[in-house]
Amino acid sequence: MYSVDLGGGAALRPLEPWQAEEFLAHMDRARETVDPWIPWASISSDLASARATLQRYADKQAADTGRICGIWLDGTLVGGVMFVTYDAGSGNGEVGCWLEPAATGRGLVTAAIRVLLDWAFRTRGLQRVEWHCRPDNKASSNVARRLGMTLDGTLRQNYAWNGRHDTEIWSLLASE
Repeated sequence: MYSVDLGGGAALRPLEPWQAEEFLAHMDRARETVDPWIPWASISSDLASARATLQRYADKQAADTGRICGIWLDGTLVGGVMFVTYDAGSGNGEVGCWLEPAATGRGLVTAAIRVLLDWAFRTRGLQRVEWHCRPDNKASSNVARRLGMTLDGTLRQNYAWNGRHDTEIWSLLASE
């Protein structure tokens, strides 16, 4: 297993189905702040569903179409980053993240996404990585800005979670 030091007592490591109990405890802490934006907390509400969430990403990793990594702070799982989609053949992918309140304001998501971007561009040869977020999720769009991403546009009313919402599409190209 690998572990990437993110600084300040934080590390990025694989998040796998055998860690479902720890993931569920984390989701219970993060539920209120994660659920308005993405369905992670709602679809991971008991041990079986938490394991199923992690298994979906294990299956994606095995198929080379996605992956998920956890962010641990002082030994406690506090969030994560993932390739929501990943297609080495077309050279495109989409990254995403989530974080519980105790870990915000430390730059952990930005640092962790930089690790994913470096791997995607330098190791796997992707040409484009996207970041999707709701326009009212300022913390998320601020991460995209810090990563040097460009706002490509907004898809109107395309995201159906807790109502219908617009989605901003940010991107970073390998050449950038």
